[in-house]
Amino acid sequence: MPCIDRLPAIPLLASDPYLSIWMPADTMTQTDACHWSGPAKPIRGVLTVDGVACRFLGAGPEPEAGLTELKVTATRTCFTSEFAGVRLETCFASPALPQDLDLLSMPVTLVTLSAVSLDGAEHDVRVKLHLSDRLCYDGDIRPAMSGASFVLNGKNTAWCGQTTQKPLSHSADHSTIDWGYLYLSADGETTLVGDGLQTCCSLSAGGPAAQLIIAYDDIASINYFGDLCKPWYRRDGRQITDAIRCVQEHFDTILNDCTRLDARLAEDARSAAGEDYERLVNAAWRHTFAAHKLIATPAGEMAFLSKENDSNGCIGTVDVSYPSIPIFLKYCPELVNALCRPVLEFASMPVWTEDFAPHDVGRYPLATGQVYAARRHVGQGECYPPYYLYPAGTDVWDVRYQMPVEECGNMLIMLEAGRAFGADPALAKQYRSLLDTWVQYLVKYGEDPDEQLCTDDFAGHLAHNVNLAAKAIIGVACYARLTGEESYAKQAKTMAEHLLEKIGDKGNTPLTLDGQGWSMKYNLLWDKVLGLGLMPESFYAAETASYLPRINTYGLPLDSRADYTKSDWICWTARMADDAAVRTALIAPIAKELRETTSRVPFSDWYDTKTGRYVAFIARSVQGGIFALML
Repeated sequence: MPCIDRLPAIPLLASDPYLSIWMPADTMTQTDACHWSGPAKPIRGVLTVDGVACRFLGAGPEPEAGLTELKVTATRTCFTSEFAGVRLETCFASPALPQDLDLLSMPVTLVTLSAVSLDGAEHDVRVKLHLSDRLCYDGDIRPAMSGASFVLNGKNTAWCGQTTQKPLSHSADHSTIDWGYLYLSADGETTLVGDGLQTCCSLSAGGPAAQLIIAYDDIASINYFGDLCKPWYRRDGRQITDAIRCVQEHFDTILNDCTRLDARLAEDARSAAGEDYERLVNAAWRHTFAAHKLIATPAGEMAFLSKENDSNGCIGTVDVSYPSIPIFLKYCPELVNALCRPVLEFASMPVWTEDFAPHDVGRYPLATGQVYAARRHVGQGECYPPYYLYPAGTDVWDVRYQMPVEECGNMLIMLEAGRAFGADPALAKQYRSLLDTWVQYLVKYGEDPDEQLCTDDFAGHLAHNVNLAAKAIIGVACYARLTGEESYAKQAKTMAEHLLEKIGDKGNTPLTLDGQGWSMKYNLLWDKVLGLGLMPESFYAAETASYLPRINTYGLPLDSRADYTKSDWICWTARMADDAAVRTALIAPIAKELRETTSRVPFSDWYDTKTGRYVAFIARSVQGGIFALML
């Protein structure tokens, strides 16, 4: 029987929001690979055994090789194909290694190909891998293209890209890159062909694997408040060819590091919540990192910018960063500071005169000022004005569509959580005056929030939101920890006591402070993780146990308003449970959804708990929240 790791979409190239290519099928030959947003970006592989060809990757006219094994780990997608007495083993690895941020920021994928004779006979084995130049442009109309072949560090290398380059020339949600250059490097013959790049190699059965490198030079990654910034690894003048050379020279070491990280993550996951949780962790790792771009700011500091995929395309969204941080707290806490830095910089500019935190810093890839709640709507593909240049008093945003309590709480919690797990506290100290303003907003408006949006804005405005009140309380407590201001610790404790008086400690707590409905209380996670001592342990035991009767086939609904859920919030809620059986009951349906959903999109975080179908939100950074159970 084939051993297949079933996911709704299989990661192939996973480096950033543009280089995010997936196979939306159970096998590797049912269709072509595509960008997370849907457009086909073909990567095709043909295996020829003794002169007879078959297809092991992508669509095409050749007969399909039999897929006998597919394994998706945190950093690697490996699959085995059989044809004419030969087994071909193929592996795509993304070096998303948090211990090496230079390497993590390189848009590279390592590919290995090896052959084994199944019948003991000698075979003539040849493999061809073809990358479509559709990887270099957006839309269906092929522009004028150019490219060439050359030798780099003794390896055959080819590149292709549009003849006319316009870096960072569009901004949208469902869009692919429309500039830059695709590279392919290998030992075998590697050339520019009519519609892309191609490498051909001969394999010896039982011999060493062929090693290929796929890379992408985006020229410029982010417009960062007027400066065109490059990936982190290029901060000292390095180029894409230096990245390729680095991988060439350390190929085996990088793969070994990927294997070791995979093993560590698998062990951490099983220890936290078992095999179903391991499946979630493996599905979420590359997924999360590929929803971000790590750049060097003009000051030489790290900025880690998410794209709000399939929800509006915003860059650096605070309430998208907030749910993602468990993965970074566990494995690289300084990235939490890198998430916060762009928001703090923007909030310090004259145009931002609000007494609460921003929602975002632009629309990807243009970090040129908040676009959420902007009075002027700009269509997909167009560029928003450079709001960061505007003076105070310009009245750019409509306060009705802001998320004041949400974002103030998020920023204070992220900064304190990062500090608690080892991030440099200097960033929070640098922006102390902003934090003072934001905590005062929470004290004034957070205990019983009026009708405003929260991160679950798809559900609409909600007054007296218990989850939002909980976030305000946690935010105040985190500010106290950050600054040493004991009066705010007492304030947070008083606010928590008031909340407990209103909602009770017997479980089944309401959605709103006036007693309506019910909801997951995911924002209270930080009381447990950071040891804030705001709510009694009996509250968490009763509350998490009360969720069990509400679980549907594919998970616990977000709240009483609908059957849909958020996978990240379920994992946060599971972390609040000390009872392993409760954790398992909450986690298992998400793993079931991954195995059974008919929605062929990368791990949606917003899906229906009865049908398992995705509602919206594809390939989003919030799946970093899956790692909450490891904190």
